[in-house]
Amino acid sequence: MSGRQGGKAKPLKAPKKGEKDLSEEDIEFKKKQQEEAKKIKEMAAKAGQRGPLLGGGIKKSGKK
Repeated sequence: MSGRQGGKAKPLKAPKKGEKDLSEEDIEFKKKQQEEAKKIKEMAAKAGQRGPLLGGGIKKSGKK
């Protein structure tokens, strides 16, 4: 027995995809998506600094 005859065969590598030409609309769309993702990331970081949003609503007393 030589090599890897038994078992699952290793898949071949797919060829690399070349750069495709993007129109101006595609470029603008990608840029807009990146800006929105950046805003969302900043907002999430800002919200994480404050802590949990508690303090309102009905509070339970510790008595039974």
